[in-house]
Amino acid sequence: MLVMAQMRRNTKIIMIATALAFAALMLFEWGMDASGRSAAGGGQIGLVNGESVRSDQYNLVYQNLYSQAQAQQEPPLTSLQIKELEDQAFNEIVTQILIEQELDRRGIRVSDEEIRSAAQFNPPPQFLSEPSLQTNGQFDIQKYQQFLASQPEGFLLQLESYYRDVIPRSKLLRQVSAGVYVTDQELWRRWRDQQETIEVRFIPLDPSTRIADDEVTVTDADIQAYYDANQDEFEQPARARVIATILDKTPTPADTLAQYQRATDILESIRAGDETFEDAAAIESSDDATAARGGDLGTFGPGDMVPAFDSAVFAGPVGEPFGPVVSRFGNHIIEVTERWGQDSVTARHILIPHRRTDDSELDLLTMADSLEELGESLPLAEAAATVGLSTTEADVTLEFAVLSGAGDVSEGADWALNEAEVGDVSPVFETATAFYAFELVSTTPAGVIPLDVARGSIEQQLRFDAKQALAEERGADIVARVRAGEALPNVADELGLDVRTAGPFSRVDFAPGLGRQNAAIGAAFGVEAGEITDVVSIPTNSFIIEVLNRTPADSAAFEAQKEFQREQLTRSLSQDRLNAWIEGLRESANVEDLRDQLEELQDDVPEPGYGGFGF
Repeated sequence: MLVMAQMRRNTKIIMIATALAFAALMLFEWGMDASGRSAAGGGQIGLVNGESVRSDQYNLVYQNLYSQAQAQQEPPLTSLQIKELEDQAFNEIVTQILIEQELDRRGIRVSDEEIRSAAQFNPPPQFLSEPSLQTNGQFDIQKYQQFLASQPEGFLLQLESYYRDVIPRSKLLRQVSAGVYVTDQELWRRWRDQQETIEVRFIPLDPSTRIADDEVTVTDADIQAYYDANQDEFEQPARARVIATILDKTPTPADTLAQYQRATDILESIRAGDETFEDAAAIESSDDATAARGGDLGTFGPGDMVPAFDSAVFAGPVGEPFGPVVSRFGNHIIEVTERWGQDSVTARHILIPHRRTDDSELDLLTMADSLEELGESLPLAEAAATVGLSTTEADVTLEFAVLSGAGDVSEGADWALNEAEVGDVSPVFETATAFYAFELVSTTPAGVIPLDVARGSIEQQLRFDAKQALAEERGADIVARVRAGEALPNVADELGLDVRTAGPFSRVDFAPGLGRQNAAIGAAFGVEAGEITDVVSIPTNSFIIEVLNRTPADSAAFEAQKEFQREQLTRSLSQDRLNAWIEGLRESANVEDLRDQLEELQDDVPEPGYGGFGF
């Protein structure tokens, strides 16, 4: 038994090691290693400084990104999401090739001795958390070295390949981020900003409501001068006016009832002994993460699951399937296998999600196809009415392509502004929540909003500015009285002003009534306890603030964590510099995207499966 247990542990380690050649390079956060400069096969889909980007590389990265994205949502990815993933895959490969070219240009290499040393004393991160290589919960370098000594040549060659890739990139990272150092003063400032707190009371002067419109004057000349001096504020993007129709993909009440009945039928089948819970989970459950193991959710405590599920597992029977329990994820058939009071529970479930039935989905797709076909010969309003849909008019821009009921309609906005002519009806586009189609009514080119259109908003802003200036003048008298010895609450009461309190809060916290990381917060931390600020204004209000209490940051605690904070911040700044350096590489590179010249690159790429259920 002990031998078998050891074999299982070693097998797990070998599986981890086998994955090294395909793992993301964590030091760089550059995604999948797609450099593959000597890879064979695949057509050319781009050039990076004359070096080919191959379709086999592209397909590999795209499939990986597709799998990750689909695992995060239940509905199939939309055409817009797929387009974004295609661009992301291409850009990742471009980055990898640029890095390989830079390694060559700098002559960065790795020696055999460096690989031997790294393999012995600097194991890949995946090994550090492996229990069989730990002693008392800590990674044991001797166990790791003993493990290496017992491995076959094939494993060691994989490990060598890993280090030949990682070590040069680590050297490049050190070169790029050389000189990044965080001083004690910077560390203390950050620590102080997070840890030092104050409590305040303050008067909001509320210029917009406490000062009447007739107390300030805004002239036509003022409006014209503001408009002339702030033309950038009135720039507007190109805009399309469209007729839109939306075909909602949300399950109907009939779908919801049908899926609930489906869950009920599965439960009855299990209770009747026609199938086991495990078999039903493997076949029926949409929670891919648990279906393969019979729906097992493991052991968890109260509050770990969504409320409806949580209440059911701690109140339902033990050892007997029950349900369906309805949550936002769908209908759950549940079996509690063990429960320890209200402390923890072990359970399994089968998830039947809230989604359209097959027949309902087919009807939806048929309607979408019919709408698209009718739109080829009819105005959109007529095509929509024929299939029982209504239309509405809306303005869309590339910068704000959102339509109520459909969500992100960037694909449609791009069609309207870059492809269509007035009167054209679009194909049917798809988002996560709907199908939709547009008819182009008109377009407005990018430009500057005319003064007669902008006049109202300019006058409103200038009027508020004038009121705020008057409030600051009056507030200065209040500050003078308080500094002369009067109590802030007494002065406020005499003038009919509110006094509010806030805190304790730090420089980076949100302070109710004052806001976050603005001039008011800065002014409050600029005075000592018992002192009052000058009148301080933010874009929406003006304040007088009195500091009641101040709690300094703990300097001893700072010293205890200083080096850890320095390491974390240095790593973050190094990554920022690295990202900027990569962006600079891309800007100076000659990148040619030839994907549009090839047909159906993804025809031979099988679509990964759907994502799973997640609490």
